[in-house]
Amino acid sequence: MAETRIVLKHCEVIDPGDIDTYVVRNGFKALVKAREEMTPELVIEAVKASGLRGRGGAGFPCGVKWELASKSEGSEKFLICNADEGEMGTFKDRYILQHDPFSVIEGIGIAAYAIGANKAYLYLRAEYRYLLTAIKRAIEQAEEKGFLGDLEIEIRIGAGAYVCGEESALMNSIEGMRGEVRFRPPYPPVKGLFEKPTIINNVETLANIPGIILEGAEWFAWMGTEKSKGTKVFSVSGDVERPGVYELEMGSSLKELVLDLAGARDVKMVQVGGATGRILPSTKLDIPLAFEEILGSGAVMVFDESRDVIEAIYRTMEFLEEECCGKCALGREGTEVMVEILGRLSKGEGTWEDVGKLEDLSQVMMLSSLCGLGQGAPVPVLDSLKYFGKEYENRIEQSVFLRAQKGIR
Repeated sequence: MAETRIVLKHCEVIDPGDIDTYVVRNGFKALVKAREEMTPELVIEAVKASGLRGRGGAGFPCGVKWELASKSEGSEKFLICNADEGEMGTFKDRYILQHDPFSVIEGIGIAAYAIGANKAYLYLRAEYRYLLTAIKRAIEQAEEKGFLGDLEIEIRIGAGAYVCGEESALMNSIEGMRGEVRFRPPYPPVKGLFEKPTIINNVETLANIPGIILEGAEWFAWMGTEKSKGTKVFSVSGDVERPGVYELEMGSSLKELVLDLAGARDVKMVQVGGATGRILPSTKLDIPLAFEEILGSGAVMVFDESRDVIEAIYRTMEFLEEECCGKCALGREGTEVMVEILGRLSKGEGTWEDVGKLEDLSQVMMLSSLCGLGQGAPVPVLDSLKYFGKEYENRIEQSVFLRAQKGIR
């Protein structure tokens, strides 16, 4: 199984500290082409025709988002590159920024030109602070070469909050407010940062843009599936022989990624998409990695047969409870109750009623939570009950038996 490297084609090939090593490989030609040969409208049409969808997890059509912002009223508009990447098991954006910051900067330049923004923010998660000097230097080199024109790119450092990966919480953070989600509508392309039209794309999304503009929308759209065009970069971790970052054409199977490339053995389950991602057993590894089936942020965590499913779900829910912003009751209290129930189950103190409570609470949270954390938190719980229900049953049966032995109802 071979990778298809589009986003990662310069990684570990160029010197990330020397812009000339990027320029010699056709770097910044796409930005020059966009500005000199294309109108902003043509750039947006090319991105729409390519079929590029956001690589942060939600998968919203990139060109449609840009078009909304470009048509929104107001002379001042903003672009935000989301490099927060706080999702469990995700480290692909860090890899891209560390080994090829210039593709991201070029993508920022093209996106800003398309929507009419003169100011861009690169929002870097607190744990990636060690990349700050290198990214600043890369931006300075692009400015010195004249590639950015009148575009200003400012780096903002987050405070380590998982919820700031969500776009409205991210904007609150940049504005100096508490990182918590906003009620929507209005949506960022209409009224976002500082109440101005704003586009938010993650690192991988923007790194795709230069190739689309330089090679053409048809080139990009030829790869992938009907609704998932191009490639996807994945971060693979857990019980594998070769953890790391891999790039595959959309529609490749999870089996190809986990077994063939990462070298997993004795797979029990795989979580795709981070803390709120889907859980799949080893019998489901033939599933295509595409928006039509399963994808998310690109985090792929592998668990072998030695792992306790209930314990893994319990620890994931502890993380989500800790990282919840607390603005809505369903996210705040729903995750707390799930932690309490899963904690009892993991300790062998659960009851048969606990399973029903988890299922009922999951449905309410998915329907009524304000943001993706509360809406997505039940996903791994429900998947684990679906595919590993026998483990829950065995744990509860043991608990009921022990309680009976002690004369406890």
